Amino acid sequence: MTVGVAVRGGAHASKIPRLLRSRYDATMDDRRRVACIFRSIRTNHLASQYGEWSERMDQLVSTMPGYITHVSFREESTGRGITVSYFESMDALEHWREDPAHREAQALGRSNFYEEYEIEVAEIVRHYDWRSTP
Repeated sequence: MTVGVAVRGGAHASKIPRLLRSRYDATMDDRRRVACIFRSIRTNHLASQYGEWSERMDQLVSTMPGYITHVSFREESTGRGITVSYFESMDALEHWREDPAHREAQALGRSNFYEEYEIEVAEIVRHYDWRSTP
């Protein structure tokens, strides 16, 4: 049985058993991970410029210290998309956010590439996977 409890200090932290204050899933190591969830709706113009910048950012982010991986999906008919990026720490994510080329891409996104977007940042507190055997 796994139990999901995430407590970061505060008055109630001492009331939670020590075991549950650490990672609750024995298969996870103690490294913290951060996910950045970027949801967007693309505009209908500058598609080739967007493609170039998107490819450039895909390559650049993979060189960032603390980067783990990312995955992106876009529904072409609506322009809706999502990218989930994983980093080893909040510091690593902030380093990516402040990268000068990424800052330039962010400005282009606001002025040319997106109708709207939203970003959520979360700490990963649980991970498991399952695969069928062929």
